[in-house]
Amino acid sequence: MRAVILAGGRGVRLRPYTTAFPKPLVPIGDEMAIIEVVLRQLAAAGFTHVTISIGHLGQLICAYCGDGSQWGLQIDYWPEDEPLGTMGPLVLHRDELPDHVLVMNGDVLTDLDYAALLAGHAASGAPITVATYDRTVKIDFGVLSIGGAGDEIVAFTEKPVESFSVSMGVYAVSTAALANYEAGAALGFDELVIDLLRTGPSPRAHPFDGYWLDIGRPDDYDSANEEWDELRHRLLPPTT
Repeated sequence: MRAVILAGGRGVRLRPYTTAFPKPLVPIGDEMAIIEVVLRQLAAAGFTHVTISIGHLGQLICAYCGDGSQWGLQIDYWPEDEPLGTMGPLVLHRDELPDHVLVMNGDVLTDLDYAALLAGHAASGAPITVATYDRTVKIDFGVLSIGGAGDEIVAFTEKPVESFSVSMGVYAVSTAALANYEAGAALGFDELVIDLLRTGPSPRAHPFDGYWLDIGRPDDYDSANEEWDELRHRLLPPTT
C-alpha cells in the first residue's frame, strides 16, 4: 500500500515553533517528531511505500526520515520548488502512483485506521474519500438574522451551538480523478472537491469519531504535548 505525506507547508500558524523546523518535525512529548508518529502508524497498518512531498526546510525532513528503513518502510521524496497545494504534487507525479493512494497532511495526530480508509475507498469507486470528523462550535454571542430592506431583524438565537463535518486532512484518492489536471500547476483539495461536486462523480465521506488533532496552532501543539503520556499508548503501535 502506498501513502503520500504532504509536508511542504511553511507552518505559519505554528510560529515560533516552525521558525527553525518544518511543522512535521516539531517534537511531541520530547520523544519524537510528529511525522515519526505517522510513519510508525503507517508501517503498522501495512503500508510499505511512503512518499513525502517537501518544500520549506525539506532537507531537514530528509535527514530525519532517511530512506525509511528504520521503520521498515521505503521512503522517497517529492521536492517542490513552488507550492503546489494539496493535490498538485499528486497530479505532477500521478504516473508514479497506483490506482488508489492514501494522502495525508504531515501534522495530523489520529488513531484513524488508515488501511480501512484506503480499502473502503478502493471498493467504493469514488474519486476521493475524505476522512471526516464532527466539530461542535459554540457562538458566545446572540446571533441576529437580518433581512427585509437590510436593517430588519427577522430572527434571533442566543449563543447557538452549530455542528459541522470537517475534513481531517486525510484522504484516499483515485489517480484517475486527477487525469484532466495540468501537471505542474497548483491544485488544492478544495478545488478538486468543488470540481467533483459540479461534474461528478461525487466525493465520499469516511466519518470518524476517535482521536484527531490537527497540530495547526500553538494551543493545539501544547495540548498534544500535555496529553502525550496518555496519547502515546493510543497512537503508537504496541511494540514501540
